[in-house]
Amino acid sequence: MAANQLQIQGDDSVLLRVTHANLKTFSADIRFSLQSTVDSVKEKLWKKCGTSVNSMCLELYDDTNTKLSDLSDNSRPLGFYSPLNGYRLHIIDLDPSSITSGGWLEDTSLVEKYSISEEAYEKRDGTFRKFKGRLASQNPSALGNKKPDNYMEDLCANIKVGDRCEVEPGEKRGVVKFVGRAESLAPGFWVGVQYDEPLGNHDGMVKGVRYFDCPPQHGVIVRPDKVKVGDYPEQDPFELKPLGEGLM
Repeated sequence: MAANQLQIQGDDSVLLRVTHANLKTFSADIRFSLQSTVDSVKEKLWKKCGTSVNSMCLELYDDTNTKLSDLSDNSRPLGFYSPLNGYRLHIIDLDPSSITSGGWLEDTSLVEKYSISEEAYEKRDGTFRKFKGRLASQNPSALGNKKPDNYMEDLCANIKVGDRCEVEPGEKRGVVKFVGRAESLAPGFWVGVQYDEPLGNHDGMVKGVRYFDCPPQHGVIVRPDKVKVGDYPEQDPFELKPLGEGLM
């Protein structure tokens, strides 16, 4: 099978695609130690998806989407179930009152949005619109250096939603969630990224405009020249690097 070709001989970890029964848009490539118990795997996944350890059931599928086993013994090491790179680990949440049920984490239409009329907004002080007006009146040339609407459009040619990526500075990894113009930001093209870790600034909403959905503090929107797409699987922040790696 294709998964066998991906396995690195002597490696004590495995890269699995993780999905969730309640979260249709949740999908992540996560590396696990084969020595980790099923219980510690669930603990790691709880931090990713919100399903509690006690309510979590795990199913293992191969790269042809055939179910191989239920990871039913929490004390067993993950390696007992013989997963290979490219296999899928599927999460089932048994708690009917879980935060993952009912679509609340994905369907933003279920959340009541704050709105304000144009008339009420005009009456407010300290808004960006009034600040921009004062800036233009005090220094007309300050707003003159506008970038064209197609600024950096060419750099987006090879970036598409769903791509794994790395964002500079800091080599922060994540997945592309948005590519295009952002009306609440400067002219030109932007790329929205959902970081693997809570290193972002928002949940996909910027200045009252939602460009994509992601967990709080996982979202960022940057210029495309800051984004590199490719084979950037999710990293385990607690995974130690081999001795001497990164040393000159």
